[in-house]
Amino acid sequence: MYPENNQAPIDYLNQIAPAPHKQKLSLRALIAIIVGIGLIIALFVAVVSALSGGSSSTSTNMQTLAARLQAMQEVTDKSQATIQSSNLRGTNSNLKIFLTNANHDIIAPLSANGIEIKKLDKAIVAKEKTDKITTDLENARLNAVFDDTYAREMAYKLTTVSLLMDQIYSHTKSTSMKDFLVKTDDNLQPIKTQLEAFNASAR
Repeated sequence: MYPENNQAPIDYLNQIAPAPHKQKLSLRALIAIIVGIGLIIALFVAVVSALSGGSSSTSTNMQTLAARLQAMQEVTDKSQATIQSSNLRGTNSNLKIFLTNANHDIIAPLSANGIEIKKLDKAIVAKEKTDKITTDLENARLNAVFDDTYAREMAYKLTTVSLLMDQIYSHTKSTSMKDFLVKTDDNLQPIKTQLEAFNASAR
């Protein structure tokens, strides 16, 4: 029936050989893959959200800085005639010049970051304008302690400006904004020191 070597034909052997079992993916492995993909997607979404939130926060801080500088300039303009000390009046004149320049110089870097100085968030502008410093200064004027209060309050406001600029500097990639922040902070510090010195001498 077969050739003398008694070997079955190759086709016959292939037919009777057991069919190779296809290795099936275990349920546990499938779940692990699905979970892994889910984690990767979640991580991607979290990173995108963080970057988007950081950008939004920096934009808000830039608008807050612009609104604060504008509000402070209004206060310095209104306060000049009320200040009694000639020394403090001189410091306030320097502060007015500083704020005038800062409010002018910030326009270009804001624009480079998609923010128009005349279109700042109305809520931010309103918050800065209604700062309690206005009420405190009016009470100080009525109680004849305007100069001391003014020096203290404006030194504090300049400190908040400096801290806000540090925060913006740490998060922005804008070269023009960073240049503005460095220059402005350099000009701010001597005036803040003068206000603090006046407040200290008044104690």
